[in-house]
Amino acid sequence: MPVIDVSKLRKSYGERRVLEEVTFSVEPGEIFGIVGPNGAGKTTTVESIAGIRFPDDGTIRVLGLDPRRDRAALRLRLGVQLQSGELPDRMRVGEALSLYASFYPDPADPEQLLAEFGLDGHRRTFFGKLSGGLKQRVSIALALIGNPEVAILDELTTGLDPHARRETWRMVERIRDRGVTVLLVTHYMDEAERLCDRIAVINDGRVAALDTPAGIRARGGPDASLEDAYVTLTTNGSL
Repeated sequence: MPVIDVSKLRKSYGERRVLEEVTFSVEPGEIFGIVGPNGAGKTTTVESIAGIRFPDDGTIRVLGLDPRRDRAALRLRLGVQLQSGELPDRMRVGEALSLYASFYPDPADPEQLLAEFGLDGHRRTFFGKLSGGLKQRVSIALALIGNPEVAILDELTTGLDPHARRETWRMVERIRDRGVTVLLVTHYMDEAERLCDRIAVINDGRVAALDTPAGIRARGGPDASLEDAYVTLTTNGSL
């Protein structure tokens, strides 16, 4: 059984159709990527999976649960890091992990997460004083504090320098090594190629391609990069 099963998802905001028949599934243990241009519907898709937004039509199951009907039960099994999520500037790192741990009946050990993600020396640092890379480490730790079976990570490395991006990639791989299935939203093709087992390319609210990074790259021709294939898909809608 897929960990995440999305079928014929539709969503509009007023007259603007954002999602049109979006369908895909995520298997246990995968890092599954969602890529696409700004405004393509990526964030609406993952927020619907997380139960933050409700689609107009279609079905979603996460670990067999309906994010709308079973929202409280799903919250205990799903870790979410969204691009729009920010802690108060004057909340200390250690305080944030302890607070989030209190929301769950069987949380991870905050001290262990601080150590695992290199945050030991920043436990008393205000969130607003952290670098972009350290803020992302905190976001990932918070997504894992409930010992989730699935983690949704949205645009983790936007705005980070190359070193911080590579460090974040290693952290995502460690999440998968913990046995957590990862749904990763990104607009960086090198990131998708490095991390993802499979990728859904979303363009104009539709799934334009669904395959492994190598499979999508091969559609663009023998010498095409993943970036080349992605540009073709999101410009012309097909390969």
